[in-house]
Amino acid sequence: MEKEFDPYLRIDDVAVDRSDVAMLRAIDERGSLSGAAEALERSYPRLQQRVVELEAAIGPLVERTRGGANGGGSSLTGTARDLLARFDRLVAAYEGVARVDETVLSGPVVDRDGELATVATGVGDVLAVVPSDAASASVTIRSDAVSLHAPSDVPRAEGTSVRNRFPGTVSWLEAGDAVARVGIELGGDGGDKSGNADDTELVALVTRRSVEALGLEPGRSIVASVKATAARGVADRVRRANGN
Repeated sequence: MEKEFDPYLRIDDVAVDRSDVAMLRAIDERGSLSGAAEALERSYPRLQQRVVELEAAIGPLVERTRGGANGGGSSLTGTARDLLARFDRLVAAYEGVARVDETVLSGPVVDRDGELATVATGVGDVLAVVPSDAASASVTIRSDAVSLHAPSDVPRAEGTSVRNRFPGTVSWLEAGDAVARVGIELGGDGGDKSGNADDTELVALVTRRSVEALGLEPGRSIVASVKATAARGVADRVRRANGN
């Protein structure tokens, strides 16, 4: 998914987006279409045409008054205010769902290739960018850096950039209007004797389209992948000069 999100409401063949919402709010604040056009530095004819397009699909949005002691003006209708409220709920729902979670995996550094180090964790080896003097490290993986694949459709190692692959099971799913947070229970490789491997959970942030395409639901087997350069480690223990 793209890290930038452009929310919109689709009504018939018209999509109401941030610019439309800004236009309606400017009309409300300035009391006229001309005032809104000036405030937004937009062409008055184009702004007026956009209001006409929206009203054709949604209904009256701007109530216009002419002349009178106050010189006339424009105000929003109840329909317009309902529309703004719906848009605000959409954005709030997205922001509540699309927060970026972080998963931290820790272990000793067992190999190194330049800036990339192999860290042995309870869920297997993780290739990450780790400081050169680290003897052990905690690797952070952001949910917006995780890609999900069906077990039968995992990209081949030679066909893509260097990636970490984590087989697991979907443990929970929290869906919004455009994106979803997915919890993935990872299986350990037997190297963690503390018993914590079974509790390791990776969180992914994916689009609703991916949820549908992959048939994501609790209990579904899945493979998560993360580019090595997107996994960042910090030293838990620094290697001494004598190598100990």
